[in-house]
Amino acid sequence: MSDHDHHSHDHHDHIPKNERKIAIAAILTGGFMFAELVGGLLSGSLALIADAGHMLTDFASLMLAWFAFRLARRPADWKRTYGFDRFSVLAAFVNGLSLFVIAAWITWEAIHRLTAPVEVLGGTMLIIAVLGLLVNIVAFLVLTRGEGDNLNVRAAALHVAGDLLGSVAAIVAALVILATGWTPIDPILSVLVALIILRSAWKVVRESAHILLEAAPHGFDRREVAAQLEALEGVDAVTHIHAWSVTQERPMVTMEVTPTPDTDPQVIKARVKQHLHDVFQIEHATVEINSPANGGPKKGLQ
Repeated sequence: MSDHDHHSHDHHDHIPKNERKIAIAAILTGGFMFAELVGGLLSGSLALIADAGHMLTDFASLMLAWFAFRLARRPADWKRTYGFDRFSVLAAFVNGLSLFVIAAWITWEAIHRLTAPVEVLGGTMLIIAVLGLLVNIVAFLVLTRGEGDNLNVRAAALHVAGDLLGSVAAIVAALVILATGWTPIDPILSVLVALIILRSAWKVVRESAHILLEAAPHGFDRREVAAQLEALEGVDAVTHIHAWSVTQERPMVTMEVTPTPDTDPQVIKARVKQHLHDVFQIEHATVEINSPANGGPKKGLQ
């Protein structure tokens, strides 16, 4: 016999708070983006223009993340039995890929600037960069306040962190230009920011792709799980273990359990689910019980 236990999930409870975080960050980022673009064009600073371009994609990614949370609030239906939660992971994946594009553009433009230097107005650049830094600090604090486990919020926070570093780089470049007049510092620091952005982008893309490929949740080794469950009283064999995540907060697992003779299957099922919950934090498990009278499968992973 089989059972698909529908636990009461609280995975939607955190969504409104995360949704508000994303909305506030989007308003701050979108509002200052235009000021930074104008300041970059007036001062001739690549660091500011690159940061404004980054803020444009940040604004788009934050709106995508906000939309993902709005969509995730919709209930599951007969077509989408898991609901729309996975859309937030897809949004994080797209945001991560967009960071690669931004970093490539900044690097390309920096190489061009190094071969053909342009005049940079350090004073204007410094004022805009300082204002940008303040806006990015506020947005970053909003996104990272409280729990930071949600992949979508983390992806958005990494975008803003890239902006924050871009503002710092622009401030340093402006100070160097004002002090020495050496303009190559502007594209050089832009490349440094691009490399930091790439590192963050790789982490987000790797983690979101891991979920999208239905890979096992973090810390879940089915060999270890099988060994632990088979050590429980009344459990003879655990096979056909499949684990994945709908989102980072929603791990799932299915398995077949063969109890030892003369044991209550319902008791064994409850024992297995309790262990999965207590040790691996899996609240949603589908456990099928094989009849020991049929011999059941042999121990081991199938």
